[in-house]
Amino acid sequence: MIFIGFDTSNYTSSVAAFDGTAGENVSRLLPVKAGELGLRQSEALFSHIKRLPELSDRLFAHVDPGSIGAVGVSTRPRAVEGSYMPCFLAGESQARVLASALHVPLYEFSHQQGHIAAVLWSAGRLELLGSDFLAWHLSGGTTELLLVHSSPAGEIDCRRLGGSTDISAGQLIDRTGQLLQMDFPAGKALDAAAAGIRSNDFFRVKVNGCEFSLSGVQNQVQNYYAKGATSAETAYFALRSVVEAVKKASANARKTYDLPVLFSGGVASNAMLRRSMPDAIFGEPRYSTDNAMGVAVLTALACERARTR
Repeated sequence: MIFIGFDTSNYTSSVAAFDGTAGENVSRLLPVKAGELGLRQSEALFSHIKRLPELSDRLFAHVDPGSIGAVGVSTRPRAVEGSYMPCFLAGESQARVLASALHVPLYEFSHQQGHIAAVLWSAGRLELLGSDFLAWHLSGGTTELLLVHSSPAGEIDCRRLGGSTDISAGQLIDRTGQLLQMDFPAGKALDAAAAGIRSNDFFRVKVNGCEFSLSGVQNQVQNYYAKGATSAETAYFALRSVVEAVKKASANARKTYDLPVLFSGGVASNAMLRRSMPDAIFGEPRYSTDNAMGVAVLTALACERARTR
């Protein structure tokens, strides 16, 4: 049996198929004009509507419609009251049409729940479902440290413990990339630029418990570059500042919650962060960034839960 997942975030259109063990994710970044930092919601929604048929064609070219047991979709950023972004309507509309046409169940999840599930599956750690763990969601729109309560059936409940109180790690990275005239999103380019730098230069962010502010880091990055630092040195300075803040907040959280730490979201694909947190749980970089695979995995678990009730 095949389970389909849709995810239409503000950065990526994606659709995935999962057979209970392995799967395929087909995705495409939304187009952003040079020098700009993302899209308005109306632009993102329009881009998803244009691109989803192409992605669906590629995925369904080798999927038997009769084998599809259920369809899942992310319908909001987070599973909390008031969480809403219009861009998720594109994936939801396609998912509802597909489920209705095939007469199969439709399951709704949050984008954040999908991120966590994708990393657990990609890292081979789905056995953590049924236990508690800590999870970072580090992306262009979110920098949150979460206490996750989960069930073996894939139910994921997240409670925020900390993270950034203002701009996200992804926003800082993309604004640094804009400063250095890199394309959006700038994560991969910044990562590559910083790879050869060995330095102790970074801004020591004040971490209060599990919370910190990153807006001041942006000013420090701009000043550092203006004083003559190279693009590579500036990329390292920005990334190291974020990594050290995340490490400190993680250590503070584990004083109270001695639990595994998982990293999800596009920033979680960063090489420096992975080296700095060797005991943490990371998925493959392609399943750390926005993808529909986690939604497909959760759909499979939800379908199994429904059958056994």
